[in-house]
Amino acid sequence: MTEDVKNHIKEKLKLVPKLPGSYQMKNKDGVIIYVGKAKNLFNRVKSYFTGTVTGKTAMLVNDIVDFEYIVTSSELESLILEITLIKKYNPKYNILLKDDKSYPYIELTNEKYPRLRIVRNINRKKHKSRLFGPYPNVTAARKTVNMINRIYPLRKCETLKKEVCLYYHIGECLGYCQKEIDLEKQNQMMEEIISFLKGNSEQVVSKLKEEMQKASDNLNFEKALELKEMLKDIDITLAKQKIDLNKNYNFDVFGFYQDHNYLSIVTFYIREGLLFGKHSDIFTTVEEGSEELIRYIIEFYEKNNLLPKEIVVPETIEKEILSDYLNVKVISPSRGDIKKLITLACENAKILLEEKYETIKIDEENRLAAQEELKKLLHLEKLERIEAFDNSHLFGTFYVGGMVVFDNFLPNKNEYRKFKIETDAKDDLSAMREVLYRRYYKVLMEEIKAPDLILVDGGELQITVAKEIIDSFNLSIPICGLKKNDKHQTNMLVNENLESIPMAKDSNLFLFLNRIQDEVHNYAISYHRNIKQKGTLASLLDMAPGIGEVRRKELLKKFGSLKKLKEATLEELETVLTHDVALKFMEYLKNL
Repeated sequence: MTEDVKNHIKEKLKLVPKLPGSYQMKNKDGVIIYVGKAKNLFNRVKSYFTGTVTGKTAMLVNDIVDFEYIVTSSELESLILEITLIKKYNPKYNILLKDDKSYPYIELTNEKYPRLRIVRNINRKKHKSRLFGPYPNVTAARKTVNMINRIYPLRKCETLKKEVCLYYHIGECLGYCQKEIDLEKQNQMMEEIISFLKGNSEQVVSKLKEEMQKASDNLNFEKALELKEMLKDIDITLAKQKIDLNKNYNFDVFGFYQDHNYLSIVTFYIREGLLFGKHSDIFTTVEEGSEELIRYIIEFYEKNNLLPKEIVVPETIEKEILSDYLNVKVISPSRGDIKKLITLACENAKILLEEKYETIKIDEENRLAAQEELKKLLHLEKLERIEAFDNSHLFGTFYVGGMVVFDNFLPNKNEYRKFKIETDAKDDLSAMREVLYRRYYKVLMEEIKAPDLILVDGGELQITVAKEIIDSFNLSIPICGLKKNDKHQTNMLVNENLESIPMAKDSNLFLFLNRIQDEVHNYAISYHRNIKQKGTLASLLDMAPGIGEVRRKELLKKFGSLKKLKEATLEELETVLTHDVALKFMEYLKNL
């Protein structure tokens, strides 16, 4: 921080009121790099520039050249403003959850003939089905659903068929599409399933033992062994879940531990008096752990985690403000079983940080060193955001593109993007040209934050194409590529002047760039992989050239199945598609 900046901040501090509000720290480019809140703005803002600061706080202070603040009428209002600004600006030094994935729930649908399935991304305001979870162990959730669906003849199909299917013939469905259903039997099934998902396993265990005995009597030992394994899974799962509590409702417990500018957070999910599982995170921090935890909890529930009846937090947390924001009861008992759970969560957080501290510290140091090395090699003033691109194709045609974003060499999965190539791309360069054009046209037109570096998978040709697109938009974004040797191994960095820069395979820079390269490659090919795995006609049509939303719906309505589409003549396809699109579509269908 220069003397001019110090003097500017010193003078500006004199004007800051001792009132609640939100403050925003800015760097030399005027970009907001940190957003905070305070009961007393003057004391909080001043604390950054007095005394000794270390770690992430020291890095933040070193980047600050200015600050702004907004006075609010209450602490709750300052918290709301703070969260709103963090969402809007995504500041560099505020902690964010590491990805956009939420844990799955088991859903018992609210339909005439209910189904049991795994669901994510729950809309807690609209959802009316019975939900159980969340399940941090996704495998356990799937096993539970598969087991219940096997024991109880629930409806399995998403939409009722015209004829009974295989599940009916093997006794795992009552034939809801054709048969008359005994509602009393169905209601009894629902009661038993709900009871089991709440932790009461007696009826399910009894049914499994009965079925296992039948299989053994019929000398079907393979089936008997499989049922025995299912019983074992239940015993292990429930043994891990049991805790000594008198409260049989849903609540979440948060514990934290802070040291060396690192914050460790552990969450316990308590459901019907059972410990369903736990979630943990470690972050580098700027604020006190209690302040950071409030922000963390708010974002935690905004990422599609259903709010429980109660949230339990340590005594140092401002319960009232969190309760008002989330509109849920927040408690912090000073004694009893729940207090023991808080202590246990905090102890788990401490153990987690102590176990991983050295590894995290080394990784952090290596990441920052690699970032500085790349800045020097490419002569960049700033290197915070990297956008990396790669393409994938199906049998040499039907290209898709992928873009991943790394902020300070850390993946920002909320910003990843997929591109379905709309032109008739015949090679990687054509596909890349379209992807880059679409991405940076959007950046330009919608004033999206541009990256500090574009990273392409390839050498001189790929960089030339990328530079051509960026120049056409009059944008000034550095470009570099990762070049492979004749053994298809990345060994060279190529800058936008087409100069090759060798990299040692054991260097931090090589390892981090290789990670980015692997991430974007896997992200691009996952598009095709997911389509194959889903195998749905709608997904396959999403990939087809020239097929948009309107045409996709018309094709689904007219033909209904992949088999009928493959059997369709050109004339029949032309009732929905133009001649040229129909020809391309027929070629696409041949490769499926």
